[in-house]
Amino acid sequence: MARPTALVKISGDLVDRADVIEWLREVAAHNFTVILVGGGVNINQAFKNAGFPTGKHGPLGRETQSLKERQLARDVLEMNQELLQDLLAARGIVATVIIPVLDIGSVLCHINGDVFVLTAYIGFDKIFILTLSERVAEKQKELEKYPKIQVIGFPEE
Repeated sequence: MARPTALVKISGDLVDRADVIEWLREVAAHNFTVILVGGGVNINQAFKNAGFPTGKHGPLGRETQSLKERQLARDVLEMNQELLQDLLAARGIVATVIIPVLDIGSVLCHINGDVFVLTAYIGFDKIFILTLSERVAEKQKELEKYPKIQVIGFPEE
């Protein structure tokens, strides 16, 4: 019998937290696990440092104005991906880590992580969105018509 599948979207704010890594250990021990890592706050900071506006955020996510902005946002997400992969490997946790960026005909298409989760909704047995506790109520309201999605909050450190 195949193991159940789990998709976990993790806020970039939580990537390097020991309590979150231990939570991921439990999920990965019982499920084929794919982790979608975000990084909105990190991307905002990188944009400010580069002199880019933090951008307009529409219903599908950040709307960028240039290839340089899209590349920078992807680079930040890839750094979070690498960090999380290394943390998981160091603890013997087996999971695949992805970022919410599609390459469609060589065009970088960033997608809000919560929206990206919806594209995979039908294929996964379990879906979790890990975020800061203060964001839980808003995310639950946005996603209430998707009963398979569980929003889990972690306190800010």
